[in-house]
Amino acid sequence: MERLEPQPPKSDPVWKGHKGEGAIYTKVCLGQQAGMAMGAGALGAIPMTFWAAEAPAVDVDPEQLAREAVDKMLLTGPKIASPRAAGKYTVGVPMWMWVEPSPTTFGPNTASATLAGVTVSATAKVSSIRWSMGDGKSVTCRGAGTKYKASYGMAKSPDCGHQYRTASKDRADGRFKGTATATWAVDWQVTGGGGEQGAFTEIRESDFEVSVGEMRVLD
Repeated sequence: MERLEPQPPKSDPVWKGHKGEGAIYTKVCLGQQAGMAMGAGALGAIPMTFWAAEAPAVDVDPEQLAREAVDKMLLTGPKIASPRAAGKYTVGVPMWMWVEPSPTTFGPNTASATLAGVTVSATAKVSSIRWSMGDGKSVTCRGAGTKYKASYGMAKSPDCGHQYRTASKDRADGRFKGTATATWAVDWQVTGGGGEQGAFTEIRESDFEVSVGEMRVLD
């Protein structure tokens, strides 16, 4: 929030109803609705201009600062390692799903924001990933998943897997088109006194495609 310099001319509508006393100030309000056009999880900025008889006291919303901190993290959807776009999968054979963790794709990620002497620190980490598999089924995994090794054979993944029951040959481009939706859990707290804290979630998505064929039986 700051006093406009130079001040708008007296003909400006913002002066309407005032006789020259006071001054014109501007502030930027942050909000989820303002950021809808920017995509899921975006935080929009709305500039507001107003008249005040005296310089307004700065009203700091710590959660708003926490969301500013999250914006600095540049969080994205999961970095999908499996299923691989170039992979060939088979009906009825267990598929192992996992992602490659990093600060921006899985966390943890930490950042802070400061306004009027108030600093808020926020930490974000993916709490779950919901895999929409493209065949009408979905799987929710609580972690990054386990990387498959050849020694596991036909075993099912211990924490994040799926089995397709139909082939993808009749789908567009012969593939199932799915989405991995990560829920980021954000914890924040005011540092340097006050002790105020809170939490909220952010959503980020990544798309994937998978080719699934029928098992061939040799005579």
